Amino acid sequence: MVSVAILATLQAKPDKVSELSDMLKGAVALAQAEEQTISWYALQMGETTFGVFDTFEDEAKRQAHLNGQIAAALMAHADELLSEPPKIEQVTILAAK
Repeated sequence: MVSVAILATLQAKPDKVSELSDMLKGAVALAQAEEQTISWYALQMGETTFGVFDTFEDEAKRQAHLNGQIAAALMAHADELLSEPPKIEQVTILAAK
């Protein structure tokens, strides 16, 4: 059962929308390789607003993801692609289907 998640909001620089979109689309392979990640979604919520939502069974698995390759890749390119630091919220799942 999923009990915790991450909700990250990313604001792309206007001239980097395509690059951020491509990076997020490419990250799905890394997410699929992570045993601790139950579900992983990359979202576009507006012209320059993107998000990532992923779920985990417990806190240890969430922390493993936060210390993993996807987060490292995002942070390595944050200054280049993002207009502001990513907003990363660690949330609790109250109910799921």
